Amino acid sequence: MNKAELVDAIADKTGVTKKEADAVLSAVIETIVESVAAGNKVALVGFGSFEKRHRQAREGRNPKTGEAMTIAATSVPAFSAGKAFKEKVAPAKVEPKAKAKGKK
Repeated sequence: MNKAELVDAIADKTGVTKKEADAVLSAVIETIVESVAAGNKVALVGFGSFEKRHRQAREGRNPKTGEAMTIAATSVPAFSAGKAFKEKVAPAKVEPKAKAKGKK
């Protein structure tokens, strides 16, 4: 699903116009990006959380030459899915109960 399809789905579910849905979605995305860039964590209960994570400098290899090189430390955006989101994507499997031995 791309942004246009998401805007259409929001408009259908909420009854607002596509223009209004696009404005709200754009504002939400922009606010999340600005907040995470500033070092704040954005937590949406049931959906997940966005945060800025720091990656330490590390040694890597140039894939062309195989030469060792240092990869600089950096900050990256990260998303952690919430429990409800994880359950919706991959429902927990219910294991059948084992029958008790010796009882009838």
